[in-house]
Amino acid sequence: MKVSRGPATALVVVFLGLLLGALGTLIRLPYAVMSPGPISNVLGTTTHSDGTTSDLIVVTGHESYPTTGSLDFTTVRINGGPGYPVNVWAVIGAWIDPHQDVYPVDVIFPPQQTAEQVQQENQAEMVDSQQEATAVALRAAGFPVTEKVSVAAVSADAPSGTTFQPGDVFVSIGGTEVTSADVARQAIQKATPGSTIDVVVERGGTQVALKAKTGAAGGRTVLGVVLKVDFQFPFSVKIDAGNVGGPSAGLMFSLGIYDKVTNGALTGGQNIAGTGTIDSSGKVGPIGGIRQKLVGAQQGGATYFLAPADNCNEVHGAVPDGLQAIKIATFDDARAAVEKIAAGDPKSLPAC
Repeated sequence: MKVSRGPATALVVVFLGLLLGALGTLIRLPYAVMSPGPISNVLGTTTHSDGTTSDLIVVTGHESYPTTGSLDFTTVRINGGPGYPVNVWAVIGAWIDPHQDVYPVDVIFPPQQTAEQVQQENQAEMVDSQQEATAVALRAAGFPVTEKVSVAAVSADAPSGTTFQPGDVFVSIGGTEVTSADVARQAIQKATPGSTIDVVVERGGTQVALKAKTGAAGGRTVLGVVLKVDFQFPFSVKIDAGNVGGPSAGLMFSLGIYDKVTNGALTGGQNIAGTGTIDSSGKVGPIGGIRQKLVGAQQGGATYFLAPADNCNEVHGAVPDGLQAIKIATFDDARAAVEKIAAGDPKSLPAC
């Protein structure tokens, strides 16, 4: 039986649509799609794989005080990348959605990096972030925290490649006692590239005096060694952030720890979200995906958002209705902002 032109045309259109849909699903593109992720209250609990729950921040060896409100760290979802390419429809959908951004995959992930390497790097950055956050919070609460700065790795062709050994612990550099990684770096910067400076390290339990040759890299004076920092805390602080990786929750971890080890509710019961890396000096650093994190914070019920000062150029015009974005450069800025919010005086805070 002959099929009339009208139904035949419709069948062709349907067939082509199905074919295009299938091709769009099968074709993989070298892009990464960034979208809002969930938020987690660092003052709350985390759920384990066996269904049990525990505090996200657990303090052992010191009293942990009850508190209220929320200090949420924000996340982003990234589709695409090593081992998980995105298809045509995912990219088109992200281009249409104002809350998603599309990047060439090499902008987000180093070329040739594997999925396993990405996971390992994210977990390492998370561990370092938690240690830095703990150091900042405990110092702010008046507890003693010491840093041990050592050599993690050294290259044979580095300026001092044959001088240092992995495991060397810095005692002094150029006559300056090394009490932190920042102090070590500042002491190195006082030397002129190509000169020699006096360095004392602890090696195998014995102090050894060295003459270290300096070099230049990126406009800075360097020894050519990778530094490792180990903190010594007066009591134990454990953070369980689940499967989240990377360093961007550092600021919120530090606020949460501070709230836990000091009496009273830091937030005054308010819902506050934020993001930002933190180093042991308390400096807050920029992060990626700030626009998506703002959306995630609003969707999660936050009213205030602590944003790194260096991200403020991306925040302008991207703050969702009902959310106040506050400019933060240091832990002290963040703590003062939360205290003002708790006191009912958020309007005086610097906008981001």
